[in-house]
Amino acid sequence: MRPGTFRDPWGVPHVRAADPLALAAAQGRVTAYDRTWQIEVERHRSAGTSAAFLGVDALDWDRFARQVRLDDTARRCHANLDEATAEWVGAYVDGVNAGLAAGAARSPEFAATGLAPGRWEPWTPLAVWLGHHILFAGFPGKLWREHVAQRLGPSAIEAFATDGPAVAGSNGWLLAAERTGTGGALLAGDPHRFIEDPGVYQQIRLACPEYDVVGLAVPGVPGIAHFGHTGTVAWAITNAMADYQDVYAERLRRHGTRVQALGPDGWREAHVHVETIEVAGADPVRVEVVETGRGPVIARGPDDETAVSLRYPPRVRGELGFAALPELLRARRVSDVDEALRHWVEPVNVVQAADTGGGLLHRVAGVVPRRHSDNGRRVVPAWEAAYAWRGWHAPLPRAEVTGRAVMANERGLAAPLGVEFAPPHRARRITELLDAGRNWTAEQMAVVHTDTHLGSAGPLLTVLGGLTGLGPAAAALRDRLLLWDRRMTADSTDAADFALLRAAVVRRIASHPALAALAEPPAYPEVFAPWLALTPRVGYALEHLLGGTSLPGLDAAAAVRAAAEEVADAADSPVRWGDLHRLAPWRALPDPDAAPGPRLDGDHDCVLATSGVAGVTHRCFRGPAARFVWDLARRQDSRWVVPLGACGVPGDPHHDDQQAAWLAGDLLPVTTDWDRLTEESDEH
Repeated sequence: MRPGTFRDPWGVPHVRAADPLALAAAQGRVTAYDRTWQIEVERHRSAGTSAAFLGVDALDWDRFARQVRLDDTARRCHANLDEATAEWVGAYVDGVNAGLAAGAARSPEFAATGLAPGRWEPWTPLAVWLGHHILFAGFPGKLWREHVAQRLGPSAIEAFATDGPAVAGSNGWLLAAERTGTGGALLAGDPHRFIEDPGVYQQIRLACPEYDVVGLAVPGVPGIAHFGHTGTVAWAITNAMADYQDVYAERLRRHGTRVQALGPDGWREAHVHVETIEVAGADPVRVEVVETGRGPVIARGPDDETAVSLRYPPRVRGELGFAALPELLRARRVSDVDEALRHWVEPVNVVQAADTGGGLLHRVAGVVPRRHSDNGRRVVPAWEAAYAWRGWHAPLPRAEVTGRAVMANERGLAAPLGVEFAPPHRARRITELLDAGRNWTAEQMAVVHTDTHLGSAGPLLTVLGGLTGLGPAAAALRDRLLLWDRRMTADSTDAADFALLRAAVVRRIASHPALAALAEPPAYPEVFAPWLALTPRVGYALEHLLGGTSLPGLDAAAAVRAAAEEVADAADSPVRWGDLHRLAPWRALPDPDAAPGPRLDGDHDCVLATSGVAGVTHRCFRGPAARFVWDLARRQDSRWVVPLGACGVPGDPHHDDQQAAWLAGDLLPVTTDWDRLTEESDEH
């Protein structure tokens, strides 16, 4: 086996080395070459130093990263790694550092911002991982529920029950061999995240004499954490929607230069220091960092009546679960995947796996604290002992797989561990589609990935169907939507009319006097705004607000009636859904002159979950950050695709060459034959 980097026709790196440490270094080097700007932005974000070159728009995140102590937590977790894992992570970091200069030389963003590539520390991959996942469990939703309870009363909380507007989810499904036409199991899915440019997942192959794994890596993190195929076993995850982060109301007081916090045992010393954030184009900003016995203070401070602290497992345990990563690469059977997951901490996932021997796995992995049920719903007082953590949930739930298993963030396997879950529409629809077919193959899975049926349309259409006395145009709109097939396809004018009606209903409910007390969000940092803004909250809770869990004084039918008249009167000519629903990927350096993104099929609650924010924008910010099918009969028959391409460098031929396939719902082949790959020179 000749070491080196090889590329398939789509520019995906296939990395070969003599041993696992050399391979980790090679993965770091090729990642730096392909994704230098992306991983350097993530390094700076995890350290709270991104405003130094991105300007004031990055200041709110940097302040949060400093206050929540991301970088310090990463150092703590790295210090607790076993020697072998630390050496493996260190080899990856050495590779990144070796590749940064060559990668930066071909990345125009460095010249545009005046940024020079820095140096990665041994703990930087752990910090990047934390930066990606610190908001993953949606703890700011507890700030929202506290806001609702204080303004409208605790009984109003359930009216807004929904998955949070910034929580990432996924689809995943597993078909046992008897349900396929291949002779082996099929494992498929699509992680839903904010669509970024460059993409958040990196297609890659890692091979050495000990193992040969293809999968989706997170740039800046060694190994293949979430979606991989070793040839004999494959695994995939979705967000378990578990609740494992708590927010505490803290009473703080200054005592000279020190700060004290009131806990269950009285006043105790808190950690306090001041940091300075450099901001491009503006004055530096000083940030006071305070940490109590519960955790870092993330809102308000010692000079306020109460502050808010965050308690989360990596900070408490000094562990992230990185020891699982090299073990996953060595896995041969589902039992090996299961064993590797004993290390897993953050985030809490539902995991599915299958192997060539017929083994199947469906379980939750991660760390969830045991504590009072109120901790899962509200901000709880730090000074009351009843809300302290009391160990960890164990064992975590698992289920036997009979024929097929589906995971889509719904209230299923992980129900005992969470509070709010995704609506069941995606899970039900995937199950329905799978059960309607037989002898499935990898190529056929695109039918599931791209399904556009909108299961959440029912409550709004039910209210609309009950309306009488509408004007002629609104009545025609009603009649047309009641005959609509509920598919959110880009060319559908009915889908566009439904979306326009839904947005108008959301805006009318959000502006209703019954919700006036929620219109002004509480004074929390801007980074939490997606969870605290009223209109998005109404949009994501619309099913509940229209379907029976309403609020006193809110006349849902009147809101729908007025919205129907508004939309019908405003319609000059037919609009297609794709004209409204366009991809808007996040970029660290946004282009203000960029043309509208491509037209999209799908919607938030479709299996093809391309999400806007109802009532705010039809543009899509979140969707399938990758699609894959792992074939356990023949790995070379596996398929995958990402929204843009394998390379993060603008202008590179492989920067966005997969976008057409992603938009069309096509899946590209996973090349495994080394003879069909092109060897790359060592010049970079």
